[in-house]
Amino acid sequence: MLTTGIKGKAEAVVDAHNTAKAMGSGTLDVFATPAMVALMESAAYRSVASALEPGTGTVGTLMNIKHVAATPMGMRVTAESELIEVDGRRLVFSVQASDETGLIGTGTHERFIVADKKFMAKAESKRG
Repeated sequence: MLTTGIKGKAEAVVDAHNTAKAMGSGTLDVFATPAMVALMESAAYRSVASALEPGTGTVGTLMNIKHVAATPMGMRVTAESELIEVDGRRLVFSVQASDETGLIGTGTHERFIVADKKFMAKAESKRG
């Protein structure tokens, strides 16, 4: 059962694949904002996955974050999430990311519970 207070965590090391330069979000070899967002999403979706009905999952629909500090290559980044609101199929998480020296990002993230097969069928129907 989904209740507020569920927490999640995801970690990554900044390497040549998740820098702003590599991801096309900038020209520097620092942890990319899109990589931070993905890590925050990972922490959130994984935290609730085991509480969902079989055949269902969650999809991200909104991310409102601030990336407040740069992280160089070689440092570990940890993203944490906490489920702060459950409104039917809508889930809202507080998210934050830190490196080994402190906070690098913070915000909120919204996900919706979906029926996996129905969701994929609708997405695939776009092919015509």
